[in-house]
Amino acid sequence: MSLDPAVRARIDSLLGDNRVVLFMKGQPQMPQCGFSAKAAGVLNGLGVEYAHVDVLSDPEIREGIKVYGNWATIPQLYIGGELVGGSDIIEEMANSGELNEALGLPPPDRTPPANVTVTEAAAEMLRNALAESGPGNALALSIDANFRPNFQIARSSPNAIAVETAGLRIQFDPASARRADNITIDWVDDMRGKGLAIDNPNAPKPGPQVPQLSAAEADARVRAGKLTLVDVRRAPERAHASVNVPHETLEGDGRARLEALPKDTPLAFMCHTGVSSRQAAAHFIALGFTEVYNVEGGIEAWATTVDTSIARY
Repeated sequence: MSLDPAVRARIDSLLGDNRVVLFMKGQPQMPQCGFSAKAAGVLNGLGVEYAHVDVLSDPEIREGIKVYGNWATIPQLYIGGELVGGSDIIEEMANSGELNEALGLPPPDRTPPANVTVTEAAAEMLRNALAESGPGNALALSIDANFRPNFQIARSSPNAIAVETAGLRIQFDPASARRADNITIDWVDDMRGKGLAIDNPNAPKPGPQVPQLSAAEADARVRAGKLTLVDVRRAPERAHASVNVPHETLEGDGRARLEALPKDTPLAFMCHTGVSSRQAAAHFIALGFTEVYNVEGGIEAWATTVDTSIARY
């Protein structure tokens, strides 16, 4: 597949003007897919300055960048005009220190986390799991930028950042090691369910709770003039499927106009399925707005419960 010369010129210009460019879905503070969130999270965690291109709002670039670098998926990271790769490669290079080197940053801190505690109940379950997995394995604990933990069994590596406690070897990537100081790993069987539970004092306190509003109730309130509906999706998605009631968007000066409204203005945020809109709603709650909702299920729910003529995707 050939690349339109005008699109190639646009990409050349973007890469020429910015040493580090991330082509992603959404924005770094509001990614629209998990892979883009992972890539942006790595770069944000390193504190590096980078330009980003939201391919969802630019269909030409979305398709063109795949041809430009002969790389079929999004996100894509470019450094110095050269393609680095997608989210998995970005993560692997961050763990090995190669990404720091490519970005001209100091090597990552490889100090093991301090004061990792494993209760006897958790240690027994983990030792059994390791024994069943076969020789030469260790536990790998990753903690993402949102402080969500994930345990896996991996090959034991003498070069890994690791702690040994309660007869267990636990390995960390550099970013996770910095988030794991003073954690306690326990095994629980209670109202939380049955499994490992990690108490992490480094995790930020939960953000504001966002009340949910059904699509039917949002529709009724908007038609009654008692609610401002905000569709946080990008223009191409709105062009494909849109509600037949007055609504605002965050594009252009939309965000600034909404943020300037009186703080008691009732607002409801909507996206495709209700995930991204919850983040937007939390942002406005943090700004001091007192009546903010998330449309549960997004436009998917609107299309099935309010207006079946809306296209689904």
